[in-house]
Amino acid sequence: MATVKLEFERLEILLKKRRWKLYFVIVAEHPFDNDKMLLTTVPTAGQRYFMLKKHSENVVEFEPESSDGGVEGLTILEREMPADRSLQVRAFLKHSRKSTRQIGNVLKDVESGLGGQAFGIVSNILGSTSPWLVIAKTAVSLVGGILKTIKDRDMGYLNMDEDFEEEFEGKKELDRTNKTSTGEAKLRWSWKIKD
Repeated sequence: MATVKLEFERLEILLKKRRWKLYFVIVAEHPFDNDKMLLTTVPTAGQRYFMLKKHSENVVEFEPESSDGGVEGLTILEREMPADRSLQVRAFLKHSRKSTRQIGNVLKDVESGLGGQAFGIVSNILGSTSPWLVIAKTAVSLVGGILKTIKDRDMGYLNMDEDFEEEFEGKKELDRTNKTSTGEAKLRWSWKIKD
């Protein structure tokens, strides 16, 4: 069975400010339960933000330079190809206004905000050991509102849904690029298929 992998390759902030403490909130389909979704933060709980300072020129390169072309970006998820060959993934970009905020608290805030529509934390799923919060698929529309209650700056939302159809025939990787919904950032990511 083929597997699909989502990697982030390059993040660019399109604002003049030069100092950022960035993180993503990722929402993805549960690989085994069609009524559930999974939510995590990148970086994961216990890790520091993506710190951008003046000399970074507002860019995070997740994919290293290479002369052989065999490089990998930042792995977000990896799983078996869904039976319908489509996958829903959403990303929210946030800037922390507090140096002391624990990224792991975001999962707790979402969990408490969803109440009975959150089903606890799991790990060793979607190709990573990162903690993922299991939520009801019907609760996905509430996530954005809950994230707005966190006092961090909302830098926009990205839809990374993918249908793995004819454009992938004969190709193992396709790059995608889009601006966040606020127009404040631009992300390049790739979907890879491995047999």
